[in-house]
Amino acid sequence: MTHASLSPANAHAALDALLATVVDKQASDLHLAGGRPPYWRLHGAVAPMSATVWPHAAMHELLTALLAAGQQRDLADKGSVDLGYTSRAGERFRINVFRSLGELALAARHLPARCASFTELRLPESLRDLAHLASGLVLVTGITGSGKSTTLATLINEINSTMPAHILTIEDPVEFVHRPAQAIITHRELHTDVPDFAGAVRAALREDPDVILVGELRDNDTMRAALMAAETGHLVLSTLHTADATGAVERFVGAFPGQEQSVVRHRLSLVLKAVIAQQLLPAVGRAGRVAAVEVLQVTPAVANLIASGRTAQIYSAIESGRDSGMQTFDQALAGLARDHLIAVDDGRRLARDPLGFDRLLRNGRGAG
Repeated sequence: MTHASLSPANAHAALDALLATVVDKQASDLHLAGGRPPYWRLHGAVAPMSATVWPHAAMHELLTALLAAGQQRDLADKGSVDLGYTSRAGERFRINVFRSLGELALAARHLPARCASFTELRLPESLRDLAHLASGLVLVTGITGSGKSTTLATLINEINSTMPAHILTIEDPVEFVHRPAQAIITHRELHTDVPDFAGAVRAALREDPDVILVGELRDNDTMRAALMAAETGHLVLSTLHTADATGAVERFVGAFPGQEQSVVRHRLSLVLKAVIAQQLLPAVGRAGRVAAVEVLQVTPAVANLIASGRTAQIYSAIESGRDSGMQTFDQALAGLARDHLIAVDDGRRLARDPLGFDRLLRNGRGAG
């Protein structure tokens, strides 16, 4: 098949061939644009997959075949569109199609078919308890590509495996498709099933859920709806794009107008149960990456800090809260380095306090 002569009939096959290679080599992402060869992200690094250049006309044919009419309108109106895609081999991908200098391009992220376990992800065992909360708000935060969706899927899988509950997910697009085990699961996708996150969360309250997964808290309207859902007896799981746990609290409150922030801080202090912040680092001794996880458990003392606006003191509470299941990034990094799962230099480079990281290593006080 020549990429220069793609037709709608073979466009999916051409894409699937690339995606099959991504899966086979355990890459995480595919980057495809006209006028250059395909690239992938392999173990955290971007590199060309081959020397074959995809012509712009081939990209147009590929994306014309890939996108439904409504998605093509969204692309024309907004410049980008998200969609879920299942290859002919049954592998799931999250695809973002966008324009770059007027030309079409896409980024595709592989979504593993099987949810990883807490042990496989090296998540602290204290996080397993979050899956068994009756109500409240749990936030998973981190930069793009830090594994937030994977951690959420692991929490949902724990609930699905152990609890007779109704789990309702609202995503853009749906990433992990969970099969019912102990729970029943309803997946709702933006633009296909619902118009927006906030309206979908409000509608969910009439759909008898026990657990609501909101793919992302993108705006204060969605945050209001999530607060209401948590306040009315539901367990709400969602994500934010912040670097650490303290930043998640500040981002949530700061999304609201100044005159509302005092009330929002109080409401958040009553329903927030935990913040999981994470970043991925290159693994030592094997292919792949390892997650370093900061954990904030909202104890009464932490809730008081949130309600009173003393977020600057939250980090100290995490540092001293190991008996409550908390750990800082630096403690997590030191534990990973001590167990020879990451390079010491990588841990020191990413540590908030490099000298403190070295002390944790010497004293054996990293997470573990």
